[in-house]
Amino acid sequence: MAATPKQANAATTSTAPLVLDAAVIGAGVAGLYQLYLLRQQGLDVKGFEAGSAVGGTWYWNRYPGARFDSESHIYQYLFSEELYKGWSWSERFPGQPEIERWMNYVADELDLRKDIQFDTRIVSAHYDESRGRWTLTTESGQTIDTRFLVTCCGMLSAPLTSVFEGQESFTGEIFHTARWPKEPVDFSGKRVGIVGNGATGIQVIQTIAPEVGHLKVFVRTPQYIIPMQNPKFGPADVEAYKAKFDYLRERLPHTFSGFEFDFENGSWADHTPEQRRETMERIWNEGSLALWIGSYPELFTDEEVNAQVSEFVREKMRERLKDPRLCELLIPTDYGFGTHRVPLESGYLEAYHRPNVELVSVKDNPIARVTPKGIQLADGTEHELDVIILATGFDAGSGALTRIDIRGRGGRSLKDEWGQDIRTTMGLQVHGYPNLFTTGAPLAPSAALCNMTTCLQQQAEWINDCIKYMREKGVNVIEASREAQDAWVEHHDETADATIVTKTYSWYMGSNVAGKPRRLLSYIGGVGQYRDKCDEVARNGYSGFVMQ
Repeated sequence: MAATPKQANAATTSTAPLVLDAAVIGAGVAGLYQLYLLRQQGLDVKGFEAGSAVGGTWYWNRYPGARFDSESHIYQYLFSEELYKGWSWSERFPGQPEIERWMNYVADELDLRKDIQFDTRIVSAHYDESRGRWTLTTESGQTIDTRFLVTCCGMLSAPLTSVFEGQESFTGEIFHTARWPKEPVDFSGKRVGIVGNGATGIQVIQTIAPEVGHLKVFVRTPQYIIPMQNPKFGPADVEAYKAKFDYLRERLPHTFSGFEFDFENGSWADHTPEQRRETMERIWNEGSLALWIGSYPELFTDEEVNAQVSEFVREKMRERLKDPRLCELLIPTDYGFGTHRVPLESGYLEAYHRPNVELVSVKDNPIARVTPKGIQLADGTEHELDVIILATGFDAGSGALTRIDIRGRGGRSLKDEWGQDIRTTMGLQVHGYPNLFTTGAPLAPSAALCNMTTCLQQQAEWINDCIKYMREKGVNVIEASREAQDAWVEHHDETADATIVTKTYSWYMGSNVAGKPRRLLSYIGGVGQYRDKCDEVARNGYSGFVMQ
């Protein structure tokens, strides 16, 4: 590994604006690659990161049990065989510390740190029509003047931290999983309460249950689960997956979800019940997300098919839970498998069999407030705690950008516009905001339904190629037309409405944030189809995008 150069720190001393060709917000998977690409084409570009180091999601989410649920050999950059083969994973689904080390390996190998300003939070970005440039302001008051602005802020990076009245009054320790401290948290002998049992909550629960004095899990919405199979990798395993580099580079961008697997089991209707069962059992035992996004495509579109797959998963969960009360509270019955985010788990259900773990249902008796002593429910019951863990999720897709004061032509506010209706052009630009490019934004697969490295690499490359095209043509400004944006939103909605995902209450639909406009945040037409549509736009001289 290359030597680690000294990291750039937040600039606060100079009052003169920092003038750039391009500014990249974020130093996660998308931000690192976008910075590398724009630098390679000769732009004066700098990355800005609120954290103290690279990693994005894998810097902030260091809670107990955090790990991949994409297989490690596909959650990688595929533009460089040398970079890919220079890192060896220890297991199929590595934990956060190893993932963070990998992100640092990438930054070192590509010599990116010298062009990243850490500990720098961008609070505003205003477009100057007269100059065709963006003015960014940091939390410390620094000003950046840039022609192009590329946001790589992450789709799950705006945590919902202040969710209950009275949180500030709690006399114990309170943590949000997305802002976990770097120092270890000692749970031994303590009364711990965790709010939230989605993918993150499940990882925390199964990890800390053996460590705490007593754990109370406040459950509102039960989750379907898939048991993770996570073998360790020996030298032969590492050699085998590295030998697949060319195959993966060709395959991943064209599957439904950007994973190695795809819907290759044929149609549900063409199989007998016995054949379907055999297929589901086989995929279930593989211990990955394949049952969800690599079994039968009708899972997303046919309610009867979804009901049968859902019952298959319920059966598997009942076999492990046994206790009728736990089955009633932990096995979903009012929504279908795959219409919410599906977590992988390792011993999550068995954690509830432990004598020191207690399930508190808050579906009909919700949390009313946090008190100095703990958590109080609507009926007045108070649960006294030493530690509260909030696994309460994110303002997904849009929240990272609406928390920045982004203003486009005529002073229009992105926060205000998305507060009324969340619209983008392919998740790459927003009409009214020239020279603003977005990754991981709404209405693209990268907002949720994708192996993130697959989708974010594609978006970073499309943006880089678009800027290169502009420079070759001698144009300075690009903006998605209203007509192109309207057409994309209409296509997105038609595609989404053909599924049963839009009929559920989930963060995929923005339902977890009060007042958030209801729309499927992620494009569900498939990663391969999305890529084809982006490529077609580029081949046609970026049709639908106005340049001047």
